[in-house]
Amino acid sequence: MQFRTGLTRPLVVFGLGLSAASASAHDHHKFLPISIKPMRAAVASPARASSGSGVTGEGKMKFRLLYASEHLPPEAVKVVKDAHGGFAIDRRTGKGETYFALPGAGIIQISADLKKTRLLATTEEVKKTNLHNSLVWYTADGTPYLTFPANSTSQVFTTTLDGKLVHTLNTPTSQDDFDQPTVNTYFRGKGNFVPTDVEKIDDLLYVATGYSSLDYVLTARIMSTNPFKITWNDLAFGGKGTGVGQFGTAHGITVPPGTKRLDIADRPNAEIDRYTRYGNYRSTLELPKGSLPCDIAFLDGYAVVGCLDGPDKKKGAPIYILEGDELISTLMPKEDLGLANFVHVHNAVLHKSGGKYYVIAQAWNPGDFAILEQVTN
Repeated sequence: MQFRTGLTRPLVVFGLGLSAASASAHDHHKFLPISIKPMRAAVASPARASSGSGVTGEGKMKFRLLYASEHLPPEAVKVVKDAHGGFAIDRRTGKGETYFALPGAGIIQISADLKKTRLLATTEEVKKTNLHNSLVWYTADGTPYLTFPANSTSQVFTTTLDGKLVHTLNTPTSQDDFDQPTVNTYFRGKGNFVPTDVEKIDDLLYVATGYSSLDYVLTARIMSTNPFKITWNDLAFGGKGTGVGQFGTAHGITVPPGTKRLDIADRPNAEIDRYTRYGNYRSTLELPKGSLPCDIAFLDGYAVVGCLDGPDKKKGAPIYILEGDELISTLMPKEDLGLANFVHVHNAVLHKSGGKYYVIAQAWNPGDFAILEQVTN
């Protein structure tokens, strides 16, 4: 796979309240004019907000705290401090359940109306490890599955929606032939495989490996689901570096609805890099420098980005909401809602129920959990 190395990256820019000169940390980025939008000043709040005690965000995307970690099953509450993963929502008509996992507890399901949570009967080897993100996907006949990257055990697990383990994809070996010599050399030398996220297009799984020095997106082909068979595929792209098509850390990977595009959160470079399903780099969506975006999730023309840090580290990490590619609201769970553990946001998704939008979010180090409800008046 050839990348256009040495060329200026195409750039998508939205109004961030930053000047073009101060926003870039990379010489290869060419900035376009941006509109400046003033952001609302942070509001003081208590150390731990109760439901309805504070509001965060701007415009039509303002939110209040609806549920905190106490909304989770008791087994999950005990280990929520170790949260280091992400959410997946079953978007099928009539569904809407959210899935994620906590090490030591297992896979958790949140009901479509968000009022109930339950712990699934998770296979022990899946339950005891950290699952760094979550993916819901469907076979051609509509059968749903969950896939989780296990960063600490160098595996990718696939389960049913009931938590039954049906497949384990292990570290590539010297027998797996990728179309990038760097990748083959890495695994022949027994390089570490650290998956951070997984996405699916057609019969391919795309696996980000940003926690390793490799930092390529690898692919695996779903050969069969009865019996289950997934094998490593030759397509690989990216690599750690500062060149076009490379990553500082490829953390989260998302396919926007209705597309076959891959949006990859390049965390230290504060950007979302966009690729074709063939691994060809297309463009970059810039975020405020220092925000360390972990992932991006889409719904109804909006996108939500959970960030590990913020431009002002004293206020805790932000959750950005975009409409198209324009920033329209900044949520500050720690500063505005008093969620003291939300120093770093590891993942956030946008959900809709009863005509309102909700943000489901997870903090890291220390871990925490919250559901925010849109304020509509």
